[in-house]
Amino acid sequence: MPLFNRNKEKIALALGGGAARGLANIGVLKVLDREKVPLDLITGSSIGALIGAAYGLGMHPEEMEEAAIKFTWDELADFSISRMSLLKGKKLENIIEQFTDNKAFKDMKIPFGLTTTNIETGKELIYTDGDLQKLIKASCSWPGFFPPVDIEKKKLVDGGIKNSIPVRCARELGATKVIAVHIGFCIKQGKLDNLFQMFMQSIQILGKELDNYQSKEADVIIEPALFNIDQFAFNQAKRIIDDAVKATERAMPEIRKKMHFH
Repeated sequence: MPLFNRNKEKIALALGGGAARGLANIGVLKVLDREKVPLDLITGSSIGALIGAAYGLGMHPEEMEEAAIKFTWDELADFSISRMSLLKGKKLENIIEQFTDNKAFKDMKIPFGLTTTNIETGKELIYTDGDLQKLIKASCSWPGFFPPVDIEKKKLVDGGIKNSIPVRCARELGATKVIAVHIGFCIKQGKLDNLFQMFMQSIQILGKELDNYQSKEADVIIEPALFNIDQFAFNQAKRIIDDAVKATERAMPEIRKKMHFH
């Protein structure tokens, strides 16, 4: 499955998920693009798959930032009367089309892979070809919020369930050096007074442990502060992206040293 000869050094960027928090990936790309870090591969999970694919296809980070700052929940919320999900997912498809311009894996300027999860088996699946838009939708489809995506007789959902920071994915595809974006989760301190808050807090706790474990496999970890910003805070896109820019700038000396890039 590797895309590269493992005997040659190849640098990968692993972009994690996190809904609104995942907009931090845009800030990371702004700095790496400005500093001309030579990326040989991008891997993405959940919103990281959307942003990574868009960048691999040639969309500039500033253009992504402009779209993110203008984004509102109305562009995503198409409520569904369904046993499978709260949202229909049609508006998500519109966003994916906007960011990818209906292009395909073969159009990537930088090789790209994304992760999904087979909800019926719990198995992680990595894709480097196929229907790009449909696979991004699957990788972004958190169970309960979006319906699973049927691909090759499999019900695929959010890649972040199994692999919230796709470092292992990058290694499997042949990367020798990996820069990971550790977006993390938002564990809030204080009183919880309803079922939804209890559910979301449990997801944050579980997710933080998964992120901490998976990010250790990377050579460099970029971890934006994102203090007290949850997954629904799309109205704080500018702050999220700015936090990520600062974190990436702090990491640049380490990136230059470990990636042998000057």
